[in-house]
Amino acid sequence: MIKKKVITVDLLTFDPGPRSSSPALYANEIVERVCCAWDSGADLVLLPEFTWMGLEPLLVGNGKEPLKTLAKVFWNQLFPEIQQQLSRAQKAVVLGTVPALTESGAIRNRAPILSNGTFFYQEKLHLTPWEDSFEPGDSLKIWTFGNFRIAVIICLDIEIPELSARLRNAKVDLVLCPSATETILGVERVNRCASARAVELGCYVGVSHLTGTADSALIDCSLGCAALYSPSQSAFGDTIRRAETPIYESGNEALRVSIDKNLLDASRRMRAETNPANLGQKAAGIDRFIRIESNF
Repeated sequence: MIKKKVITVDLLTFDPGPRSSSPALYANEIVERVCCAWDSGADLVLLPEFTWMGLEPLLVGNGKEPLKTLAKVFWNQLFPEIQQQLSRAQKAVVLGTVPALTESGAIRNRAPILSNGTFFYQEKLHLTPWEDSFEPGDSLKIWTFGNFRIAVIICLDIEIPELSARLRNAKVDLVLCPSATETILGVERVNRCASARAVELGCYVGVSHLTGTADSALIDCSLGCAALYSPSQSAFGDTIRRAETPIYESGNEALRVSIDKNLLDASRRMRAETNPANLGQKAAGIDRFIRIESNF
């Protein structure tokens, strides 16, 4: 792959509300949206958390285990064709998230990723109280696309600073956060924490939220936006460091942004300005004992 220093990223909101008559047509709509983004110039595409929960009302025989039924249909019936259609050189996509069955029969919230035709995935590591049907994942993958080191951090995970601290020495360039939340307060938590991650890690952070109303007990009503946050360092002084769409309650929207590795490299070379990303784990405190004193 040509290792470009600047890539184009499409951050997509997605509305899983009823409009398809079959799981195959639902999958085709998503595949077409990704391909249209690629064909119009995007190198990388991000879809929101729970993008595939719109399949739930289309499945026959959900019974008492709709998440397991959905997982089997997606991974066994739909994904082989999706993978074939979206395996394209010099292109990448994070296909939101979808339930997946582990070998033990547990369910995890998994983000399928296709990069240069290679498939892998990232699982959600921290769960909300209403995700009690899932078990958390146990690893955070860092992958390379062109010149960029990328991590996918799913929804609540972006709100966990301890997870971010583990990335301090990983030299990550871009964090992608697929998210789904029902209230403006949830949107604020995710986006404000995403902005903080951009500052403390000295990287870009892209967010895409689910929107709309779906016939699913898991997601119900969702609202959100697409957003990109950049480091607040002098190398980025002439750029827009916070780009956010309006908050959408429904519909499919997009935010197209450019990610520039040259600016990241320049900011990391500047040792004379305050930059928390340059502290590393030890100086920042994760490997350093700092006493907490109280009762004063």
